[in-house]
Amino acid sequence: MITFEEATALVTGAAHPLSVETCGLSECLGRVLAADVFADMDMPPFDKSAVDGFACRRQDMSNPLRIIETIAAGKVPVAKIGTNECSRIMTGAMLPQGADIVLMVENTETTGEFARFTGKQSAINICFIAEDIHKDDKVLSAGIRIKPQHVAVLASVGCHSPVVCRKPIIGVISTGNELVEPEEQALAGQIRNSNGWQLMAQVQKAGCNAHYFGIADDSPEGTHAKIASAEAKCDIILLTGGVSMGDYDYVPGVIAEAGFTTLFHNIAVQPGKPTIFAVKDHTYLFGLPGNPVSAFVQFELIIRLLIDKITGCTDPQPMLRLPLGQDYKRRKSDRKSFLPVKIKFNEVFPVDYHGSAHIHAYVEADGIIAVNIGETEIQKGALVDVRQL
Repeated sequence: MITFEEATALVTGAAHPLSVETCGLSECLGRVLAADVFADMDMPPFDKSAVDGFACRRQDMSNPLRIIETIAAGKVPVAKIGTNECSRIMTGAMLPQGADIVLMVENTETTGEFARFTGKQSAINICFIAEDIHKDDKVLSAGIRIKPQHVAVLASVGCHSPVVCRKPIIGVISTGNELVEPEEQALAGQIRNSNGWQLMAQVQKAGCNAHYFGIADDSPEGTHAKIASAEAKCDIILLTGGVSMGDYDYVPGVIAEAGFTTLFHNIAVQPGKPTIFAVKDHTYLFGLPGNPVSAFVQFELIIRLLIDKITGCTDPQPMLRLPLGQDYKRRKSDRKSFLPVKIKFNEVFPVDYHGSAHIHAYVEADGIIAVNIGETEIQKGALVDVRQL
């Protein structure tokens, strides 16, 4: 059995980058940017008005100003501002030559062809050329996971087909004769397959393509057939169940027969101790415990790490450092423990949690905290790292 830190090192060490491709702006949200993006022009590209108002010279702003032009956004000014002159200007419009201030329309009044400033003082109200970005500046770095604000930047610099990492294809397989699909009525001795659909949702949330391969029966032949089908299509294969030491836990042996090399089998963590990680060329396989919390937590902590590594994602998973809102104690400390927590008024409170089968506890959870090996208690007020969900 290895430590959690040793397991994550093995996972990241086995990772190989995926290929890259281009995509349109309407398809790039959530993708990992694979190449730096540079500005093709200054931003703003010209001095422009930050408000609706009147552009004039500051030295004349206390005088009546003759309106010589109206400048709409997108129009190039024709007239130059002279003594005691102004141009009516709209937000975003190009500043006319000679003007060095824009008086907000709310602080002016007009009579005929004249405007007069009625305020006591005024900001300049000008956005100057290149005050945000200079041409050829790097505006986005490779490795970010593209968010809506990044899409805006891509559009602003004309990067309409960004280079992104190919989406990982992840196959999900559930194992167990006791499982039936959610639309079926569970008979005596049966349960509905929640793990498979939980993992499908986690895969999709992680920005990957999810493929569901159904339920493998508890036989070496059935499990091997599912793995072979997934291997032909997927970068990562996720199996749940059949990874422990029971009579029907065929997964470890079948993985070896399928040509995969197992890098670890057991991790000193709770939940998720009997987690398997195996590789075959550039295909990765995780055998996850059948308990839903174990599968959920190991996906968030280890599988997400592999996804980030093969896609070149450098964005850290969202973390908060907050004080614990109550004392926490446990009896055994031989494994690293992960607990669901709720954030209330900038404090962290452990959620009522009954063990690795209690997935309902995570309905109320905002995140996960770790209790390290050797720790039996954490006192109220101690700062803890919260992995947000």
